[in-house]
Amino acid sequence: MSSDVLLNVRGLNVHFRQDGALTHAVRDVSFDLRRGETVALVGESGSGKSVTALSTVSLLGDSAEITGSITYDGAEMVGANEAELRRVRGNDISFIFQEPMTSLNPLHTLEKQLAEAVALHQGLRGEEARAKIIQLLEQVGIPNPEVRLGAYPHQLSGGQRQRVMIAMALANGPELLIADEPTTALDVTIQAQILELLAELKERLGMSMLFITHDLGIVRKFADRVCVMKDGEIVERGDTAEIFAKPSHPYTQMLLSAESTGTPLPVPAGADVIAETDALRIWFPIQRGLLKRTVGHIKAVNAATLSVRAGETVGIVGESGSGKTTLALAIMRLISSEGRVSFLGRNIQGLKSREMRPLRADMQIVFQDPYGSLSPRMTVEEIISEGLMIHDVDSGRDRREMVAEIMEEVGLDPDMMHRYPHEFSGGQRQRIAIARAMVLRPKLVVLDEPTSALDMTVQVQIVELLRNLQQKYGLAYLFISHDLKVVRALSHKVIVMKEGDVVEHGDAGQVFDAPRSDYTKALMAAAFEVKAAS
Repeated sequence: MSSDVLLNVRGLNVHFRQDGALTHAVRDVSFDLRRGETVALVGESGSGKSVTALSTVSLLGDSAEITGSITYDGAEMVGANEAELRRVRGNDISFIFQEPMTSLNPLHTLEKQLAEAVALHQGLRGEEARAKIIQLLEQVGIPNPEVRLGAYPHQLSGGQRQRVMIAMALANGPELLIADEPTTALDVTIQAQILELLAELKERLGMSMLFITHDLGIVRKFADRVCVMKDGEIVERGDTAEIFAKPSHPYTQMLLSAESTGTPLPVPAGADVIAETDALRIWFPIQRGLLKRTVGHIKAVNAATLSVRAGETVGIVGESGSGKTTLALAIMRLISSEGRVSFLGRNIQGLKSREMRPLRADMQIVFQDPYGSLSPRMTVEEIISEGLMIHDVDSGRDRREMVAEIMEEVGLDPDMMHRYPHEFSGGQRQRIAIARAMVLRPKLVVLDEPTSALDMTVQVQIVELLRNLQQKYGLAYLFISHDLKVVRALSHKVIVMKEGDVVEHGDAGQVFDAPRSDYTKALMAAAFEVKAAS
């Protein structure tokens, strides 16, 4: 092994023991990482990427059985005692995870959480620790760090929380940074900023990086070498440029070609308007004092006007906090608003809850995280049929038969209807969520980031499924997403939102190919610059 190799993995196997059974999660994996280098582990969910990374410092828990060799700077990590592992963790090898909101403690301020890291590893306390924390926050681009010290995680945006996680990872000057899907949950502009920050910090601090992702577009601009993983094995490896230019393995070729493409079918001539708004406004009052006086408003949406016809998709794009989801929830009358909301030609703005109830079957929503929106205590049959019972849809028909039909239509085996959500993959769970909405044969479906948490290949499948269902049933879609490539593949019209304002709207082709506002141009540049470079 040459002296410039920092991490050397040879013949790594990981088994998980559960209820007496062994699951072989990582199979004979070997790779190395040189000083100052970025190596990407790429593959779909369940390919073994994260398990491989967590094995480096034995973070897999007692159910894992690790064999093979992992040496860090010449020292063997497999079988190392806890004192040696603790010395390496956080000091020499640091981690950044995908979802900072679950990695940061919601009950503690930023100062307290960062102070714990510098006290544990560097022994800094009091003013010395405070100065170090401010320096770290400045380093990762947090504005006014002195003011932010007392903030809690929920008071920061997603991008700011990820910057705090990077600051914690860098607190002790690690030689190796392991970044596990650090940008997947972020808007395209924030994603670009975080990647740029990581690249700049790596260069300035001379770190090595193990970068884990399912997005090959990120890898192209970020990694020196790539290892492609499938079913726990490395099926292809090489220099990044070489992998992208001449991928040899069919799986790598499939990953590279997995991009939502094409355009939606034309909206039928004379299609009815399903939903429309006129100058819709959603302001949330800020109340203070004993008498709860209104002292201001959070202006979530300002004067939004849109319409969506049968068989048409209106894409709503913008960064987190721009008002996309709030606008859609107001159209469905799930939150209060001012201005006209019309559904199936009827003004529904003033309707009471009992008057809205008969319309609910015709307006459905599919959320970003199906695991969070599906009850873990209900079988798939119960989840899909629940709406049929609530709305008494086709009461004369056999409900199990209706569930079986919609499961087949969304690409699920009806024989699996007795299973629970945890027994399915992410893509299958999203198909269940779509089936739950579509079984009611709605007129309007709100799709709130339905592909963001999915692998690229599964994204393509879900987009194609949504396209087919729309064509078959003349569905009107409001499609909310920060993934502009998916929006382009599905949308007829696009609305661009920023801080509650509609800054641009029009036909999808016009908005994507000739954006007028500077904000839209910035979104397009962040989303498509990787593609443009290819």
